[in-house]
Amino acid sequence: MVTGAAGGGRSPSPTGSSTSPGATSPRPGVDPEKLLNGEDDTTGRRVLTRERARWIAAEWNELPGWGQDRALEWWPALLRGCERPMPGWTAVCAQARQLQPGGDWDAMVWLMKTLQPYRVETPDGQREGIITGYYEPQLEARRQSQGDFRVPLLSPPLDLAQRKPYDTRQQIDRQLEGNAPLARLSLAWVQDPLDALVMQIQGSGRLRITERDGASRWVRLSFAGHNEQPYRSMGQWLIAQGELRPTEASWPGIKDWARRNPQRLREAMWANPRYVFFREEPLPDLAVGPRGGQGVPLTPGRSIAVDKASIPFGTPVWLDTTEPLSTTPLRRLVMAQDTGAAIVGGVRADYFWGWGDQAEAQAGRMKQPLRLWVLWPRDGGGPLAVRPAEPGTGAPVTR
Repeated sequence: MVTGAAGGGRSPSPTGSSTSPGATSPRPGVDPEKLLNGEDDTTGRRVLTRERARWIAAEWNELPGWGQDRALEWWPALLRGCERPMPGWTAVCAQARQLQPGGDWDAMVWLMKTLQPYRVETPDGQREGIITGYYEPQLEARRQSQGDFRVPLLSPPLDLAQRKPYDTRQQIDRQLEGNAPLARLSLAWVQDPLDALVMQIQGSGRLRITERDGASRWVRLSFAGHNEQPYRSMGQWLIAQGELRPTEASWPGIKDWARRNPQRLREAMWANPRYVFFREEPLPDLAVGPRGGQGVPLTPGRSIAVDKASIPFGTPVWLDTTEPLSTTPLRRLVMAQDTGAAIVGGVRADYFWGWGDQAEAQAGRMKQPLRLWVLWPRDGGGPLAVRPAEPGTGAPVTR
């Protein structure tokens, strides 16, 4: 998994939610202008519940900035998600694949006709949460250990599934020092142990790897498992040790500390016992992102990681937050297409910035207030728990 605040690897296996509701057809006769202006004929607010969240039916005019997004930029992320539609989305995805919106407004009108917005809250009614950022690291690598390239990225040991928990990060590093059989599991070698740690936290990475014959090519290493040890934040450890203030514990701050304290780097890294293993994949198209938990490629700026107990994979989401270290609004359509061990809670998300230096910088700085709205097929309650609308809840919510 990729994130400056994430928990050591995103699960690549596409697992659906057993509590996802079913899909329905668009409601006939819906006037999108009335929907946008909050003039729908709703008489009460429907409440859908999930394990770590509740969804409150909303009006379109309650979504801050709705109608101002470049929806056509989001559309490819929707179609990506529809490659593996989750329960309840087959009919909606069939419509989306047939539709060719001519502009942003066409896409918005289709959404308003087809889907119902729900405000996401925690079970106890909190509407505001946190959004962090993640990215796909991009590193130089060698196929064999040579020169400065002495840090391995490993494939899973054969006995990984039989030993739970597996060895800690410190134990694995000690074994690698002795040229143990574990070293033969190396897929590639990189220069900086902190880069290797970041790649493990992000859960995937793209390598420009130099082969034994000197040829160079791009490959992707994707998450293949971990040692079942708990994830511990290196930033939190440095704060507890008095090495960094909370405002300094971003990845740029951690890297700066490591440059100034190379003798303590391993100690800091060993504070996180989790170790992530990879599998190698070809990377024929550099414009295609890594696969997230839904099993589809992530789209920079349009994919987020969520808590699956709050929002199912494949769900369109409207987010209301700000740019990193800024008050500039960031309000846009995204798709819930990934998850991560640190992404827990009803109003919690991790924003995929992409790859490259700018994505790394933005992801490392992002920790902003967040509000979320999910867009769900109309009247598609399915097996989600539904509470009757409460009297007097049909009016717009006062924020």
